[in-house]
Amino acid sequence: MRVLVDTQALLWWLIDSERLGPKARRVFMSEEPIVSPVVLWEIAIKVKLGKLEANVPEVCAAVSEEGFERLGFSDRHMISLATLDLHHRDPFDRMLVVQSQTENVPLLTSDEKMGLYKIEILDSRT
Repeated sequence: MRVLVDTQALLWWLIDSERLGPKARRVFMSEEPIVSPVVLWEIAIKVKLGKLEANVPEVCAAVSEEGFERLGFSDRHMISLATLDLHHRDPFDRMLVVQSQTENVPLLTSDEKMGLYKIEILDSRT
């Protein structure tokens, strides 16, 4: 099963955080994790703003080395974004929601606000 991974879940996986639950670990090990450029963009911005300590080239390399599928942000995603309800104001999260909806894949996240949208959520803490 293909699963779109949010930023926090990806970072927890890469640093082997105990916050990433066993079911979420199985997504990374036995499912087909998908990483959006939205996630990598958010990491790069948070590093630049001093809100996150990470080496962006190493994160990008790790995603490639792990063999995770990359999902681009298409016109279909942009069109869906234009009509998405404002349950969540974070632009990165909103972009992930439309990708999840448009691609019909679950989203691995710990963000409870994502459940307000009509997408399948897999809790990254379980």
